[in-house]
Amino acid sequence: MKTGLHELLQRYPQLSSIGAELSEAADLLQQSVSDKGKILVCGNGGSASDADHIVGELMKRFVKERPITKELQESLKKIDPEKGAMLASSLEGSIPAICLSAHTALSTAFGNDVDSSISYAQQVSGYGVSGDVFWGLSTSGNAKNVLNAALVAKAKGLKVLGMTGESGGLLKDLCDVCIRVPERETFKVQELHLPIYHWLCIYLESFYW
Repeated sequence: MKTGLHELLQRYPQLSSIGAELSEAADLLQQSVSDKGKILVCGNGGSASDADHIVGELMKRFVKERPITKELQESLKKIDPEKGAMLASSLEGSIPAICLSAHTALSTAFGNDVDSSISYAQQVSGYGVSGDVFWGLSTSGNAKNVLNAALVAKAKGLKVLGMTGESGGLLKDLCDVCIRVPERETFKVQELHLPIYHWLCIYLESFYW
């Protein structure tokens, strides 16, 4: 069993029914990062906040120290011994991730000029390359902007990871892995999404540091 997954399922026994999907999601994310891919995350409302939260945990240390590579440390010191030494000791290792929900100017401009339902799709089109992961959060699984982005992701060769409520909605059919938590009410779905993405972030961190 994946590192930490047993503990997660002990703490949240209602997730035991989706243990296989959780393990598959961890593998999907880990393979992408190992292949130098990045993770594009988005959602709406509370799920937009969750997307931002995920990126925050991936781009800096979460539960472990993450020193940058020795090569980067030495390169920084060579360019500027004083500032380079400070940066070498302060910078932290990152798992490349972008929160598509956080780009207010781009999203509102595109929504005003074109169509708000494809603002995430536009970003996936611009950022995404084969080997990346699109991670869409939608409690219903039917958020139009998330669905459009997932469709573009598949067309560009990205892997698609979904996090939804029990039904999975339309999003499940576009996913390589869809984590469907066993709840239907929005706030209850979101309450289970948080410990899952925390575990996924911890798993990735433990894999590389």
